Amino acid sequence: MTRIAVGGFLHETNTFAPTKATWDDFVHGGGWPGMTQGPDMLTVMRGINVGLAGFVEDAEARGWDLIPTIACGASPSAHVTKDAFERITKVMVDGIKAALPLDAVYLDLHGAMVTEHLDDGEGEILARVRAVIGPDMPLVVSLDLHANVTPQMVQHADALIAYRTYPHVDMADTGRAAARHLALLLQSGERFAKAFRQLPFLIPISWMCTFDQPCQGIYDKMAALESDAVPTLSFAPGFPAADFPDCGPAVFAYGRTQADADAAADRVAALVISHEDDFDGRIYTPDDGVRHAMALATTATRPIVIADTQDNPGAGGDSDTTGMLRALVRNNAQRAAIGAIYDPASAAAAHAAGLGATVALALGGKSGIKGDAPYEESFVVEALSDGRFVANGPYYGGRDMEMGPSACLRIGDVRVVVASHKAQLADQAMYRFVGIEPTEQAILVNKSSVHFRADFQPIAETLLICAAPGAMPADTAALPWTRLRRGMRIRPNGPAF
Repeated sequence: MTRIAVGGFLHETNTFAPTKATWDDFVHGGGWPGMTQGPDMLTVMRGINVGLAGFVEDAEARGWDLIPTIACGASPSAHVTKDAFERITKVMVDGIKAALPLDAVYLDLHGAMVTEHLDDGEGEILARVRAVIGPDMPLVVSLDLHANVTPQMVQHADALIAYRTYPHVDMADTGRAAARHLALLLQSGERFAKAFRQLPFLIPISWMCTFDQPCQGIYDKMAALESDAVPTLSFAPGFPAADFPDCGPAVFAYGRTQADADAAADRVAALVISHEDDFDGRIYTPDDGVRHAMALATTATRPIVIADTQDNPGAGGDSDTTGMLRALVRNNAQRAAIGAIYDPASAAAAHAAGLGATVALALGGKSGIKGDAPYEESFVVEALSDGRFVANGPYYGGRDMEMGPSACLRIGDVRVVVASHKAQLADQAMYRFVGIEPTEQAILVNKSSVHFRADFQPIAETLLICAAPGAMPADTAALPWTRLRRGMRIRPNGPAF
């Protein structure tokens, strides 16, 4: 049988964020499945929306023998600790080495990992794997759309294949695409030529959504360029919060000839650059956004959904800032809900007080974000939960969630989801598990930038983006960059670094 070693190690690093990712964070997983090693991987990584699950499904249909190593992910945050990186990478690389002889290796990586001791986490992983398997064995990798792709990653992998949707509803599909490309490599025994283009400006994440232009059109046109001559072509807009030279968007193509790969990569790169003016849009202040939502809600039949984009835990925020909550209360918003605020101490206090109790809290605001502070007020405890539920929406795709002791707190007519673990609010179940029915609210404020749209856009009257204090500025030019590539524009049409 064809023997394939598989593994996954995912982290999106915001080098400006307040909290690092430790071994324990990868054990828990945040919004990812908890860490699994060995044969358990093939049970856990099945039937859910992650790259590894899609690869496993396709590989088993092909009759491949899969040798699992380790699979883990953690919520986006600041740097991965050296301890976590080295321990996880050792399990992966040692597992691959022990499985030799092999026919190939597949890894599910993010592509934007920065560690305490390495700028290019994935490049280092791939270099270590390549050192074990030698220069000729196929090594194929699925990546997040937000990957900051580096020359070292391109050098060591035979193919890098990125998601094409944001919200990422195609993570499992990307794993299947990796399996198809690997099958081509195994059947032909050929090595495809590589082309790699890094683009000259950062793209704010709010304008990467593939439901909208320009990204919807870019990805449609890119897909049409794939052919027998260029079977795999990717555009990664990048994760614009990692302060190192290879941060930013990139195009990478694999062709039968170098000319094929170069031509495809050049066409997509030119297409993206031609849309530089379009990677921008309206962002509201907290008060302006809430007041506009309240005005729209007077005639709306569905919720007005607001993205609290700068405290998105899917981009390194701690999901605990209070700016949007304060704006809801200050403007006397009715039938409003916000989630999820990460505050284990407040969740514990709510559980200790009990249902129906009024409890004085210093809620959230504990991550030290400039302009933010704990919200000291009294709240009514409306619901309590152990934090365990299934997120069945299209982004999480049926994952078992573990938010820890959680509560629904009410102040005025504003309800707050408070949890003991961080995860991006990208599923309606993340309100329902504490008794809030999202479709019955006039205003919903989600700590997310874009992923929430997969499950909330169908129930929303309209969507707004607000910029309250947080770790991920909506304007990439607001970050204190020190190490970008010389000449890189720090926002579309912005100043060069």
